[in-house]
Amino acid sequence: MDVKTAIDTYLNGSGKNKGITPDERYSSFDYCYNYFYSFFRENRTAELADENNIQMSSLQLGNYLASFGMMRGSSFLLEKSVRHYQTLITSISKMDPIFWKIDADSYNEENIELLLNCKNQIFEALGKENKPTDTLITKIMLGVFGNVLAYDTNVKKSLKLNSLNEKSLLKIKDFYEKNSEIIDSYEIYTYDFLTSKNTDIKYTKAKLVDMYGFIDGMSKIRQH
Repeated sequence: MDVKTAIDTYLNGSGKNKGITPDERYSSFDYCYNYFYSFFRENRTAELADENNIQMSSLQLGNYLASFGMMRGSSFLLEKSVRHYQTLITSISKMDPIFWKIDADSYNEENIELLLNCKNQIFEALGKENKPTDTLITKIMLGVFGNVLAYDTNVKKSLKLNSLNEKSLLKIKDFYEKNSEIIDSYEIYTYDFLTSKNTDIKYTKAKLVDMYGFIDGMSKIRQH
């Protein structure tokens, strides 16, 4: 599937998927990303885990992950309340704000190393004993930082990705560079929760590639 068709399908909906509207599940990304990005933009990410914000931080992340399929199947999160996210939120609050600045157009050697470091920090915060998957870790990275694709079944099928490592990030970089003209032509702004109007916060390039991969991968899986 070509990039424009896939992104437009994600935006406008097809079949059971209603596209991105304020009340449909895809906008759960908007509200989660808006929340965490606002702390970054105001230079107060350390406050994400303070007593005034830790509950809301946990609820924002938990709702987004539930909307995007991480509360089903064999996920260990099925047995947890959102209070379980406190350790992860604390870890995120201490992370380098540069994670919000990395995007698919800046996957150089240094930034790839930083992304893999971010992955490791999230893995540790979720608990080794829980064996958190790359799917879960990348969905967290996408919803909080917007800096990688969510490595779900569809995206992995579309872009031929396996685990979150240097090789797969270079594949994403290559895909972006080959399709940058189309991807960069989109300016999609997140929805505001209270007003249902657009904010001034844009979807990242990684999010746009993720949208392509989700729809294209779904199409490929259905064909088989």
